[in-house]
Amino acid sequence: MTADHERDHEMDNEAVVCPFDFSEALEFDPALAELMRRERPARIRLRYGDADAWLITGFDAVKQVTTDQRLSRAGIIGHDYPRMTPEPIVSPESVNVMDPPLSSRVRHLASQAFTQQHVDGLRHRIVRLTDVLLDDMEKQGPPADLVQHLSDTLPQHTILDLLGIEQEEWPRMQESVRQLLVVGAGNKEAAAGAKADLTAYFAKLVEQRRNVPGPDLISAMAAAREGEEQLDDRELAVMALMLALSGQDTATCEISNIVYLLLTRPELMEHLRRRPETLTDVLHEMLRCIPFRKGVGIPRVALEDVEVDGARIRAGDFVHVSYLAANRDPERYPHPHDIDLQRPSAPHMTFGWGGHRCIAMPLAMAELEVAIGRLVERFPGLRLAVPPEELRWDTQTIRRFPLQLPVAW
Repeated sequence: MTADHERDHEMDNEAVVCPFDFSEALEFDPALAELMRRERPARIRLRYGDADAWLITGFDAVKQVTTDQRLSRAGIIGHDYPRMTPEPIVSPESVNVMDPPLSSRVRHLASQAFTQQHVDGLRHRIVRLTDVLLDDMEKQGPPADLVQHLSDTLPQHTILDLLGIEQEEWPRMQESVRQLLVVGAGNKEAAAGAKADLTAYFAKLVEQRRNVPGPDLISAMAAAREGEEQLDDRELAVMALMLALSGQDTATCEISNIVYLLLTRPELMEHLRRRPETLTDVLHEMLRCIPFRKGVGIPRVALEDVEVDGARIRAGDFVHVSYLAANRDPERYPHPHDIDLQRPSAPHMTFGWGGHRCIAMPLAMAELEVAIGRLVERFPGLRLAVPPEELRWDTQTIRRFPLQLPVAW
């Protein structure tokens, strides 16, 4: 390589500072859009961590990173890796930082509790929980905050119900989960206490379910077998804790975001009212397009030199993928920024990809289908009770969602 080429190469690899703090409704982050337009992957500098990282944005390239065992999640443990939060958003024992074959075994066993058939058998419980919440909203009368009545509450109630946790324990569980999800230097002690409390609680619950199984997800995961293999008590407790946390995360944000789009894009709401049988396809297209979080999540580290999308990634380099960008790759989705209800069905990356794709996706989809389906059916005149520009959006976390959705009907 000539000196000029070497210099150009160095300039190409100069890290772009990425606060990824854009939070204007559900508009796409212009900084991320700019990085997507580059010919080759960029190196980025995030707010926290002692190193830069590669950012991979194309659908096929993200697919490569998430399935290539030379790029390790487990390898980041013990490093001050590049991230968006003061404290890491994942604990060392989480399945999210395991690599195959260890993660494959745990995920395969746990996923037996989330087969489509098993989730279909649980759907009546989600319908019952949803109807109770919508009954309360209807009784209170308009204007009502849909976030409080449905988005925040349904995913929490669903996962606590399906884990078989007694209803009188729900407030305590919800408070511990809330403490654990507030990621910040000032909350470190409270989060550690909440985590210890939840870990002990689930360890005790696992022991009970081993002895007396019930119609709940912990019992289903405990019963999962692959030959002689089964989840041990610690693995079961970790999975239960992860599920309890997820009950206040993705589904909560997405119910709010989907309802916001339906209420600000009348043609989408009208389509669902006219053709309710298309609900699942409509939801997938909206999920593809919604920027449900800011920036990036958990990185990987290269165990050896790897080439990805024209970039030479060296052993020891950190690599972030953007599922948001992959979901809008124009080579995979023509007119990717449009919500196109006629778009041919194609898998998207909102639930991740590869060895870390969300195993509870069938459950999350069932929650969304029931929540949105019942809402549209029961409240055909649903509308925002304030102008859209008056809505307040979350700016304190790495997620994207409206803090309130005042509605009338």
